[in-house]
Amino acid sequence: MKKLLLGNEAVARGAWEAGVNVVSSYPGTPSTEITENIAKYDEVFCEWAPNEKVSMEVAIGASVAGARSMCCMKHVGLNVAADPLFTSAYTGVNAGFVIVVADDPGMHSSQNEQDSRFYALSAHVPMLEPSDSEECKEYTKRAFEISETYDTPVIVRLTTRIAHARSLTTWEERAERTKRPYQKDSMKYVMMPGMAKKRHIILEDRMQKLRNFSSEGADGLNTIEYKDKTLGIITSGISYQYAKEVFPEASVLKLGMIYPLPDKMIAEFAKNVDRLLVIEELEPFIENHVLQMGIQNVEGKKYFTNQGELNTTIIRKAYSGEIIPAAEPAEQVEAPARPPVMCPGCPHRGVFYVLSNMKVRVSGDIGCYTLGAMKPYEAVDTCVCMGASVSMAHGMDKADTQFGEKIPTVAVIGDSTFMHSGITGLIDIVYNKGAATVIILDNSITGMTGHQQNPTTGLTIKGEPAPAVNLVKLAEAVGVKRIRVEDPFDMKKFKAAVKEEIDADEPSVIIAQRPCALLKSVKYGAPVRIDSEKCRKCGACMRLGCPAIFAEDGAYKIDRSICLGCRLCEQMCAFGAIGKDE
Repeated sequence: MKKLLLGNEAVARGAWEAGVNVVSSYPGTPSTEITENIAKYDEVFCEWAPNEKVSMEVAIGASVAGARSMCCMKHVGLNVAADPLFTSAYTGVNAGFVIVVADDPGMHSSQNEQDSRFYALSAHVPMLEPSDSEECKEYTKRAFEISETYDTPVIVRLTTRIAHARSLTTWEERAERTKRPYQKDSMKYVMMPGMAKKRHIILEDRMQKLRNFSSEGADGLNTIEYKDKTLGIITSGISYQYAKEVFPEASVLKLGMIYPLPDKMIAEFAKNVDRLLVIEELEPFIENHVLQMGIQNVEGKKYFTNQGELNTTIIRKAYSGEIIPAAEPAEQVEAPARPPVMCPGCPHRGVFYVLSNMKVRVSGDIGCYTLGAMKPYEAVDTCVCMGASVSMAHGMDKADTQFGEKIPTVAVIGDSTFMHSGITGLIDIVYNKGAATVIILDNSITGMTGHQQNPTTGLTIKGEPAPAVNLVKLAEAVGVKRIRVEDPFDMKKFKAAVKEEIDADEPSVIIAQRPCALLKSVKYGAPVRIDSEKCRKCGACMRLGCPAIFAEDGAYKIDRSICLGCRLCEQMCAFGAIGKDE
């Protein structure tokens, strides 16, 4: 049976067919749907972990115990999980252990566009890269086989266009697997220096076997398609699809195993073509390897940038100068700019309006609330990575005190992100006698990736009831004495709370508690309206940045179709012009 699947769905199906038993992940676009789809299979224990490091450690533990396991994350999540990744390459596995990482060329939803292929190189871990949904499924299954055959973790690398594109995929039955026996083996699994030195020798021996395996074609993962030998292309992943469309008659070396690279096949291919071109997104990973082999006639980044995504037009234009004219639209229409905005009724809106007006320095984090950096608030000063807001606020505070200054500073972080990596920063503030104020935006869900559960919500990924972390008690447990829960829709009170806490000479936590407006359980009431007779056209309501409020023909209006009735705008109007739509 064939079904049209997203690449992410196909990975999930492949893992299920391969008999995976345990999957632990942290959501992150473009990888989120992999784990969401695995959670639909009753045979698999599946969870959202607090962060990617934990998820990988859970999967490693399951593998050592004898169950096939997998963890999934986006590219920056692999940074968080790098510590266990590198050491698991030394220990090897018991049952198959697969890591799925989704890179984001073009930064559709990311703070950078790093290239995860270098993690495979640096950690000495084999990496597979599918080019469509069918390969997503099959390569995931192959990854488990390679993992067990060579006693190694295996990375399956996707990119956004593969993860979120659909193609036909063959469905097969699940191969149920018995639990592999566990044997206590400290020389293998306890990485003290004496053991680790010996395991490093084993690691290098394993890599040589994998190089030989790759060079012999990796059982069909690496293939040569000879056609016109005037031009030979080395490529992988989504770039393979582009290459086949732009150069249908060219010879192609398609790499399904992207690390280790197949030196023997590359050398043979290079010898048999007149011109050698590498087509790959981001860094010249393949191209540099070919050059290091001593093959000097290779070209690649001479034509193609290491920034953003490729496509057929870019490739065609860069290589040959040929531009395919686009079809002329019936009428030239300039689409209006649509900057990202917080949703109507968003509980974060009041927070950032208050912070913007108070002119405080805001150390920001990764989530929907990063939009607080945009107009009309322009309230966020920094955003680096998950959890960095808390630690950076502490650093800012300590830098100020070194020079006898006190600049009002707050850290802003979501409930899920606080669970991910904000807790450790808060502990650091308390332990090292800081005085930063941390605002936890508790909207009862992981909003930025599409409403996934987290340890504060009281539900698992499968919707089963679970103990919910109490943020107040957690803050108390790490030593914070000044803790308050505030409603961000009560802007007057919220402003007073922020002022009081930033003036305090000790750590403080403000929990801005109001659920995400898009949760099905949230009902604010009837939409509000603007009374045109009372409205003085001062524009105060517009400063909220709510997409439901707009100006038309010199008057301010509210779009009833998207207004959720949060009534935040009522607090902005000094003339009582905004009220319930009767």
